[in-house]
Amino acid sequence: MTFTTARPFTRAEALAAKISVKELAGPEYRRIFHGIYLDRRVPLDIRHRAMAALHIAPPGSYASHHTAAQLWGGVAPATTDTHLSAPTPLTRSIRRGIVAHRIQFDAAPRSRHGILVSSPEQTFLELASARVGLIDLVVLGDSLVRRELTTPEKLIKAAADWTGRGSRVARRAARFVRTGVDSPMETRVRLLIVLAGFPEPVVNLIIRYPDGSWRWRFEICYPAYMVIIEYDGRHHADDPGQWNADILRREELERAGWRSVVVTARAFYTEPAAVLARISETLGSRGADLPRRKVPAEWARLFPGRAATAVESSTGGR
Repeated sequence: MTFTTARPFTRAEALAAKISVKELAGPEYRRIFHGIYLDRRVPLDIRHRAMAALHIAPPGSYASHHTAAQLWGGVAPATTDTHLSAPTPLTRSIRRGIVAHRIQFDAAPRSRHGILVSSPEQTFLELASARVGLIDLVVLGDSLVRRELTTPEKLIKAAADWTGRGSRVARRAARFVRTGVDSPMETRVRLLIVLAGFPEPVVNLIIRYPDGSWRWRFEICYPAYMVIIEYDGRHHADDPGQWNADILRREELERAGWRSVVVTARAFYTEPAAVLARISETLGSRGADLPRRKVPAEWARLFPGRAATAVESSTGGR
């Protein structure tokens, strides 16, 4: 391959191309990892970080785990490290900022942006093996399905076939993955409800006019009770036009007989129990017969908030 500074290169390669150490330390180049450089005019993104890590990795290595999730456009827990998997342990070739894993799957990496990367299904299993929790795994699965890179059925099968570390949480998370989920917060709100023992709501319900044209789309709802659960991230707060349109839409829904429970980020993270109580009260007012029982201990661990462990499903039926 012809040498170019538009791709990550090593110090040795630079010297062979008559680029001096002084020039490497100057304004024309940036250091990605120790001894790995890139032309400063090239935007440094996840793709170039992965290319840089793989440039010094053994043959047969590929981007994996969190880095693979980012390359696929999936949503995974944030990290500043670049992850790769290698057929042999990395020793002297490893750099600060690179996390190297030993290949533990029947590897079948795929090409993504010209880089070898774990398949979407394998990425899901890798993050499970890295002890990523249930909620974050479902968020990842939903985001990969949303991008039409995999399906819930493929994730369920991949998890069922996996027997290594993290297999139990992978199998459970795969069963919660759904199609049509637009955002990580939609996933989290849905799990807030389901893991408390409530009936699973419908995702991505579209209501049409008699002529078949689109009238409304509900991200999370209980159509039998005409109850909508809406996440409001306040991203329209600085857009008066959109904010006003949202208000008019909710008024129209109320006139049509729908009731909305609006969940804000602050309420979700600080008072999840209160959010659950509001949902329960609204469903109960519409005739839903919700069992009166304590919320599972697991729910309180996953959604700690404030005093969540004291909550009961008085959130219970009427």
